[in-house]
Amino acid sequence: MRNPFRYFNSSPEVIRLVVMMYIRYPLSLRQVEDILFARGIDICHETVRFWWNRFGLMFAKEIRKHRIQTRSYSHWRWHLDEVFVRINGETHYLWRAVDHEGEVLEVFATKRRDRKAALKFLKRMMKRYGRPGSIMTDRLRSYGAAMKVIGNVANQECGRWLKNRPENSHQPFRRRERAMQRFRAARTLQKFAATHVSIHNHFNLDRHLNRRDIFKQNRAAALADWRQLAA
Repeated sequence: MRNPFRYFNSSPEVIRLVVMMYIRYPLSLRQVEDILFARGIDICHETVRFWWNRFGLMFAKEIRKHRIQTRSYSHWRWHLDEVFVRINGETHYLWRAVDHEGEVLEVFATKRRDRKAALKFLKRMMKRYGRPGSIMTDRLRSYGAAMKVIGNVANQECGRWLKNRPENSHQPFRRRERAMQRFRAARTLQKFAATHVSIHNHFNLDRHLNRRDIFKQNRAAALADWRQLAA
């Protein structure tokens, strides 16, 4: 693998830190610039934008590849839902799949939420993770029509309280969207959402479920893995 940092004067550690701060936390480009300047790192906010566009998706793909190799997703329960996103006055839809533990598996941005979009999203999911044991959805007809095409109607479940898990998983993305003052293009939405979910999953350590000492160990392990990305 060729060194992706070979043409940059800044160290890989600084680049990884900048990408992590901007993607993981609800900070603007200029806020990241100010925080780094207070710590002796002088970069422009446009450099932050360039680095996350250049390295963010690459880091996300490496994280996702490692998680797929080390975890078995077969016969898991998926929770599917859509997020409404306004881009230049038009409504777009961000399809999201969450597993039974709250980890975001996939995001997919479309301009419509018809059968064709739902079918494309489900095929994209199954190609990467295999066929699930059950799929929790709302009563959107597009899901039922897509399930009939792939022959998975028997595994679909609809219910009033089944959307709590995907609805809660929307919150980090919504906070990030407000910090960015919305998106300007659907391509940017897809790229940022795919990057955000992978990095969020990597650092989502279920802090409320673990003791302090276990949480500190998991946090140190996550940071150590992050520093080895594209090494």
